[in-house]
Amino acid sequence: MSVPLMDLRGQWAPLHDRISAAVDEVIRSGVFILGPNVKAFEAETAADIGVAHAVGVANGTDALILALRAYDIGAGDEVICPAYTFYSTPESIGAVGATPVFADIDADTYQLDPAAVEAAVTPRTRAIMAVHLFGHPAPMTELRAIADRHDLILIEDAAQSYGASLNGVRCGAIGDIATFSFFPTKNLGGFGDGGLVTTNDVEIADRIRELRFHGSKDKRTFTQIGMNSRLDELQAAILRVLLPELAGWNDMRQAAAARYDELGLGRFVELPGTAPGADPIYHLYVARCQDRESVQAALKAAEVGNVVYYDTPHHLQPVFADLGYAVGSLPETERAARECLALPMYPTLPPADQATLVGALEAVLVPIA
Repeated sequence: MSVPLMDLRGQWAPLHDRISAAVDEVIRSGVFILGPNVKAFEAETAADIGVAHAVGVANGTDALILALRAYDIGAGDEVICPAYTFYSTPESIGAVGATPVFADIDADTYQLDPAAVEAAVTPRTRAIMAVHLFGHPAPMTELRAIADRHDLILIEDAAQSYGASLNGVRCGAIGDIATFSFFPTKNLGGFGDGGLVTTNDVEIADRIRELRFHGSKDKRTFTQIGMNSRLDELQAAILRVLLPELAGWNDMRQAAAARYDELGLGRFVELPGTAPGADPIYHLYVARCQDRESVQAALKAAEVGNVVYYDTPHHLQPVFADLGYAVGSLPETERAARECLALPMYPTLPPADQATLVGALEAVLVPIA
């Protein structure tokens, strides 16, 4: 593609020497598991996000599973979550033996609709898993009120939103517990898999630390069935190089989003909505198309990258067929799956490439009403 959806090599190239030096230092140390870089990265991210505790784990999916297990959520329990999200959200709920209960989303922001969440609460509900989708904060004020009203745990799936904030509070510091992913394409992405769990509860943090290490504090005494889910020392070293750059990268993403507006992209697609008080970081730039196939055809002809997230929402996936959700049961979720399209978005996205995208649509499409 002449205009790629993302460009990781271009983003990381200026840091090549620093990253190589950090990796070389780890290799020379001979310490590869839970070494000084993991400890330092945990302290640095806790301070950056504004929480008391951050625990490095193997990946974002494990982070969700560990968060659920830390609160003993399992068989017989229900967890409310969106169906318009990456699969690891409901997958983690099923992995601990609990049942995902899918709630519909807001048409403008694609985040959980608080009214739909309230309606989904039952006596079996233990938690709400709010996803900060595409780099935009979920409506945490309303979800916090629902959680408090029903004595529920509020979990943040912040895999796509490191650096986003709501009313001045960072995603990852709002709920009872939060999880992050450092998959390479994330805003803060490593050179492989990695994850993080954040909380202000020392007992929960200590339990996460035990669970990630086979249910043990000291490698000798095992108090519970745990997991092997530790953040690698090599990944932590790399992420420590990248973390100080993240605020600048997120600013560049926000500037790119503003340029799409200035270039008139909204004449041809519906631009992403931003909730009051939200400061998004545009992990993905997802627009709504009245005729997605025509938009994709125009972009393909101009060699402009694009991709659909997520074309089959999870309440209609075969794995959850036994839950009994019918087509039409989550109308806004299903409409988003039909109409939404991710467009190029990355920190170093050239303005000329954005103009190419808008020009490609302008050449063949009639402006929307």
